[in-house]
Amino acid sequence: MQTIEDIINIGFTNHQGGRLEEAERAYREVLNLDCDNAEVCNLMGVLKLQQNDVDSAIDWVEKAINRNPCEYFYETLFQTYIRGKMYEKIVECEKSIIQNYPKNFSLMFNIALAYKNLKQNKRAIEFYDKALKIDPTSYQAWYNLAHIYNVENQAKKAISALKICKKLRPKDRETEYFLSIALMRGKDYGKGLKLFESRLCKETAVTLQNKSYPNLASFDKLWKGENIKNKTIFVYYEAGFGDVIMFARYLPLLKKKCKKIIFYPQKPLVPLFENNNLGVDEIIEGYIPEQNMSFDVHTPLLSLPYLLGLKGSSVFESSEGYMYADTDLVKKYKDKFFSNEDLKIGIKWQGNTYYDTDRVIPTEAFEPLIELKGTKFYSFQTFEGSEELEKLSSKYDVTDIGSELLDFNQTAAALMNLDLVICNDTSLAHLAGALGIPCFVLLPYEVNWRWHEDLSKCDWYDSIKLFRQKSIGSWSEVFEEVKELLTKTINKA
Repeated sequence: MQTIEDIINIGFTNHQGGRLEEAERAYREVLNLDCDNAEVCNLMGVLKLQQNDVDSAIDWVEKAINRNPCEYFYETLFQTYIRGKMYEKIVECEKSIIQNYPKNFSLMFNIALAYKNLKQNKRAIEFYDKALKIDPTSYQAWYNLAHIYNVENQAKKAISALKICKKLRPKDRETEYFLSIALMRGKDYGKGLKLFESRLCKETAVTLQNKSYPNLASFDKLWKGENIKNKTIFVYYEAGFGDVIMFARYLPLLKKKCKKIIFYPQKPLVPLFENNNLGVDEIIEGYIPEQNMSFDVHTPLLSLPYLLGLKGSSVFESSEGYMYADTDLVKKYKDKFFSNEDLKIGIKWQGNTYYDTDRVIPTEAFEPLIELKGTKFYSFQTFEGSEELEKLSSKYDVTDIGSELLDFNQTAAALMNLDLVICNDTSLAHLAGALGIPCFVLLPYEVNWRWHEDLSKCDWYDSIKLFRQKSIGSWSEVFEEVKELLTKTINKA
């Protein structure tokens, strides 16, 4: 006759072999004989989690803990809560875990992870520290801790944590990339730019050109900073519109080192660069057959500051306006939209949300600014997010410029008629900065590396002033600060 232990072993063997239905039958047979068997309740929880039945998994593991609280069962429970994104449930267990299992790495790590996902960063740091005291060799704990330090704009601590990550995984490219971000956030561009070469978007851009021009853009023809005085270099875009506008400042420096520059920006940027020479000899739009192309070396745009050997403040080359707008277009837009004596302010609230939604500003947040007397507001929101304009235009006189703008050259011309731009962290901010137009950039709590730790000054653009959320997700204090400054500007006018 089979004992309960025999049936458990049959179930466990089937479970390990991936035969979940057979395993479940055995476990249920055990529970019919011994309904208080905590071990089998836990195993049922594990099985249900493997079947993606999170609710049932939680029920079973909670039964196990009610019958016999032990750290192993809590480990399973936390995994089920994480799968169900029930981070508050993990936090509710904190007191009991600290009291009974203070030396369990997995439990401390998962409490930290819960706080991280709840965006309670100080508490997350506290529990990652607890976890690392138990296991100081945990790459994942150091990596997550570094991420939180970056969110909290503490570059030095992020760098220290990532350096430990690099020792634990010396050849991990992701670690190198995020270490580069932390170093550049702290303005250590000497080390940061070198590690920045590990970025994924560089590899994607290079691979694309290698496929497009296999005989010209092979990997061995990547420019590595050597002398190219008598050579032609092909420079192509990577990342977003804002990145390309920002890093275009290095093209004139590159021109001093080579014979000819062929530049390939995104299509909406082509007219802007055709209007702004920046040392470029030839701008291409879209694919050109390989037999019609001729160059000696190639590089993605974002590698230029590293390849040019820039360090320290030289990285911020041309922090004053280094672009200009088409004068005929400027006049055209002035006559059509800007013939008034008010303080003319352009706004934008949303960029590409594929990568980041934290930078999106609710349109309603602009209302206290629009109500200020002596102002005239213009929406520069294009494409995604433009439907939100109705929330403002139904109440206020806000002119829609965005729907008229088909490329960045047109946008630049319209911007030149403004007294001020107020926008989220988006390509419009970079264009305003490159043109030297006063611009308030409203940043989320998690600040992009390029704005650095000290937000009192924008190193990249002299005309930009930065404002940051005081707490995650809250724009109210940001707009109070902007309104106060804008009121002073109006009173001086």
